[in-house]
Amino acid sequence: MKIRKVQIGIKDARALLKDFVETCESLQKGEDVKQEKGVYFTSIEAFRRAITPKRLELLQCIKNHNPVSIRHLSTLIKRDIKNVSDDIRFMEQVGLIDFKESNERNVKPFVSYDKIMIEIAV
Repeated sequence: MKIRKVQIGIKDARALLKDFVETCESLQKGEDVKQEKGVYFTSIEAFRRAITPKRLELLQCIKNHNPVSIRHLSTLIKRDIKNVSDDIRFMEQVGLIDFKESNERNVKPFVSYDKIMIEIAV
């Protein structure tokens, strides 16, 4: 079985801006640009606020138990549905969780990777 990974990186705002400018310049010149997929934070503190133990527990539960809805997920981990929903929506915004429609009223959270790889620029 192939292991799928998501890359998480720590780069300061200056490095992120530099990458953005270099990409724009390459596109203006008509050059091919290597597409990178990952989630980047501006500091380790920002990463720690985003990937809390409770959110990591959610990722593991989604991967291992394949819940059919956010309500089902909240039942599996015995947490309030509003808190679970807030965490799920945040993780969707940063690209760690996706959704599929499971029926007319529910969306099914899913994790499309097996590992999280962390990269820290020095």
